[in-house]
Amino acid sequence: MLPGNPATTSGHRGGSRRSQVTLIRDHQACIPLTRILGDGDIVVLLTPVVAPVQPDSHNGNDPFEPFGRALAARHPWIRHVPYTSRNGMTSTHVGFIKRAKVVIFVISGPPNAGQSSQVEIGLMARIVGEQRPQIIVACQNVHDLGLMEANFPTIVQLTGYAPSDLQAAAAVLFGEATATATATTGLDVQSLMMEPKFWPPENFDGLNVAPIHELWNQCLPDQFHLEKFPLQSLLQRDGYAMHFVVRLPENREVVGFCATYTTFVDREGERLIGSLAMIIVKPAYRRRGIGLSLYEHALKQLKRIRGVDRIQLGSTFPRLLSGIPAASASEGWFRRRGWQMDGQAPGCGQDICDWLLKVDDWPSGGLSTASAGLSCRQGTFDDSPLIADFIEKESARKDHTGWYDQYMGLANDGRISDIILGLEKSEIVASALIYTPSEASSLAQDLPWARTIGSDVGGVACICITDGNSAITTSKDTIMIRLLDACVTILKEQGMRRVFLDAVKGGYEGFQSMGFQKWAIYKDLWQPMK
Repeated sequence: MLPGNPATTSGHRGGSRRSQVTLIRDHQACIPLTRILGDGDIVVLLTPVVAPVQPDSHNGNDPFEPFGRALAARHPWIRHVPYTSRNGMTSTHVGFIKRAKVVIFVISGPPNAGQSSQVEIGLMARIVGEQRPQIIVACQNVHDLGLMEANFPTIVQLTGYAPSDLQAAAAVLFGEATATATATTGLDVQSLMMEPKFWPPENFDGLNVAPIHELWNQCLPDQFHLEKFPLQSLLQRDGYAMHFVVRLPENREVVGFCATYTTFVDREGERLIGSLAMIIVKPAYRRRGIGLSLYEHALKQLKRIRGVDRIQLGSTFPRLLSGIPAASASEGWFRRRGWQMDGQAPGCGQDICDWLLKVDDWPSGGLSTASAGLSCRQGTFDDSPLIADFIEKESARKDHTGWYDQYMGLANDGRISDIILGLEKSEIVASALIYTPSEASSLAQDLPWARTIGSDVGGVACICITDGNSAITTSKDTIMIRLLDACVTILKEQGMRRVFLDAVKGGYEGFQSMGFQKWAIYKDLWQPMK
């Protein structure tokens, strides 16, 4: 098949019918699967747990069961393993993927409110699968799912997941299909070939946030939607925020927006990080050069600021997004502009995760992992000098930009009890910040997502655990558990029913074992100023 063309398929047992199957791309050259499969090679089929296509069906069957049967009719070694948006990739899935020759991952549609994206789960499956061929089977338009520029090398598009669609997809995967250029369905290739042009960005004066608010909620997934006034508060940061817009010349309508910030790296106040926090373009005007015009203009303006020695995608504080959303169309766009995403070095695409915990899921009575000499408590005024020294040293060592300002901001506002300390004997070995959505603290104002989720959601941020002191006898895992236990306990006493954990790198299995669920995954991307 030629990428971008629908197919007319022949049924496995004879007969011909029209199908709505499109091979979007196959950079792995793995279709047909007969090219790469031999007897005994396992194919793992990962499908979402969703409602049947026919809502009045009462048989309780998995709607993707026909897909598994159709594949197994052609290759007996199919292992069909469902996944859920709540649990994502579990150890069971990992075990099957590690034994597979090929992974087929089905995406049925975009996430519902509060659910993890199937695209993000597919990205995790690809990471687990390492070099194994992975085929994405999308059950609706790839544009609607944000797959066209996502980092998946082989994508097949269906118009749904009715049995006939799935049987046709199986025929395509095993080469029982011929390409046709006469169908009108499938990928609109011409829409991707529109010649870009330069659109002159203008400074955003911040006076009328309504068009930015409308564009924001139009372009971002539901979980990142904001009310107008919280968005305005995040954008209006005098002295260290610069934002830009692109307007249509004929009616001045805002069709593109870019937010940037500068943040001090340390207490010296001489080094700055420039954050390219957000670029959004109205969907009808994409692929015309608007995003590129904003990107190039923003970089040029950030490079002119004295002291900026690093450019970051996403933002530190205030936090819009911690990086670019994983498995989004943005990955391919920024990759083509020279951003490295191999995950092999700091700033090159390591995962950052936001987590959400139901307090009732926290182990009854808390986690009281035994550790001689380790205690956790709220900070006091007398702790201020020690906290300042600890955070300055550890944030510099771990490259936690902006953390020192957040800790000192709480201390200077008289909210030092919002700093939770882990101490071994009398020495600080760990710290974290807590907040509730109703507070007027600087931290609560800089981190919008807990209060966006709900009024009963408290937050934990800026978790810092030392690894530079050889005299410490408690393991980092134990320190993390005890520190989180203290944070959850205090927030529960303050009436919080859920806890939002902001921008954590690594520890997937550990957080899941404690009851946390992934809320969002980002790519950590930054590079030195050139």
